[in-house]
Amino acid sequence: MRKASPRIQSLAISAVILACLLAVWSGLTGSGTTPAATAALTPEQVEYLQLLGKAPDGAGSAGDGAGKAGFPTPSEFGRAVLRHLSDPFHDRGPNDKGIGVQLGWSLLRVGTGFALACLVAIPLGFVIGMSPLLHRALDPFIQVLKPISPLAWMPLALYTIKDSSASGIFVIFICSVWPMLVNTAFGVAGVKRDWLNVASTLEVSPLRKALQVILPAAAPTILTGMRISMGIAWLVIVAAEMLVGGTGIGYFLWNEWNNLSLTNVLFAILTIGLVGMLLDQSFAALQKKVTYVE
Repeated sequence: MRKASPRIQSLAISAVILACLLAVWSGLTGSGTTPAATAALTPEQVEYLQLLGKAPDGAGSAGDGAGKAGFPTPSEFGRAVLRHLSDPFHDRGPNDKGIGVQLGWSLLRVGTGFALACLVAIPLGFVIGMSPLLHRALDPFIQVLKPISPLAWMPLALYTIKDSSASGIFVIFICSVWPMLVNTAFGVAGVKRDWLNVASTLEVSPLRKALQVILPAAAPTILTGMRISMGIAWLVIVAAEMLVGGTGIGYFLWNEWNNLSLTNVLFAILTIGLVGMLLDQSFAALQKKVTYVE
């Protein structure tokens, strides 16, 4: 008998783990407060149970889950997923936009801030990596600014920019700069001296040396920084949108929590995780393509 490939084995293990999680989820949410017990509760007690995610039977609507606070069962969650995916791009007002529209706004902000960070961090990282003197001069500033939480910049951005969407882009920019900058400088500084000496012997111009010698050698490290930056950016934009509101997947999640709809909150969490995984895997594939194996 042929042995299954490692990929098939890993997929089988993942499927078993998922089945176990669904079984536990179904078992924990399958029973609720009985109608008799519900009748004995005061309105304040019912509301308290709803806030805890333990809505009694009959509390809240049984429709799409928009007003239901109880923790959903797997079947209820599945119906919510199908409902959201059946019309993901609808726009019926400020508080009724499809998940595709919300994701589009979040990805637009992340993409804009990330692109601006690339324009700043990669050229500056090249300069720092090629100049030890400049590296020593700028390193104290980088070490002071790098640990600052991106959301700590939000009040300053809102005060100076006075636009919530632009402030979110600025926060993405400021959180994406540092991993790219540090990794680019490290990758450029780590290029083999033999390659640089050969380029100097052949009297290669500085621009050509940077593009044809240094860039290919440092590309894996640069993409590592970009991959880290994208992961941080996706984390930050969700939190930023929860603070400033308006549009985006973070706003959608917070708005559904205010509506006490844990079903939609779970759907938003799953969507955030899946999109983050796809972004990370995209950079991982690109990094693999530029990595040179001796």
